[in-house]
Amino acid sequence: MTPELRSERLTLTAYVASDETRFVALFQDEAVGRWFGEGVQSAAEDRALFGRIFSLVYAEERFPVWAVRHEGRYVGHAEIKPSPESWLDGHEIVYGLTRESWGLGLGTELARLLTSYGHETLGLAEVHATVDSENTASLAVLKRLGYTQGREVAEDNGRTTLLLTSRQPL
Repeated sequence: MTPELRSERLTLTAYVASDETRFVALFQDEAVGRWFGEGVQSAAEDRALFGRIFSLVYAEERFPVWAVRHEGRYVGHAEIKPSPESWLDGHEIVYGLTRESWGLGLGTELARLLTSYGHETLGLAEVHATVDSENTASLAVLKRLGYTQGREVAEDNGRTTLLLTSRQPL
């Protein structure tokens, strides 16, 4: 079950079917979608991904996946999940915000909320994020929140993925 989370300005809820159009638009926006997984996919692949949130992730209670809302409007996507990377044993946060919501500090607020959920609710000693080395906005957000950079992984496409970690204070 995906719990509802709230911060000062954000509400994170489980997706509902009517979110599909906005979800696909978020992932189709090159400025946002290029940082997710393998980058921008086809709209049909993004619709299939949205469907798998319901048929696999929610149905099997695999991990929390949220629609991010600000003032009642859909502004992004968030999740915290066991890392799919073979070189990373642990949980990572994943998030993205619509271009219209950039510059309002929502990224920092969202990453802080996800990190706190990982440490305080899930009891994780470490919460990770894997970020493309060119994604300066996300790198700045995570470093502002005290994430430290660890491993650098050279990808097959010539890019570099950075591992950042938040450690629970003792």
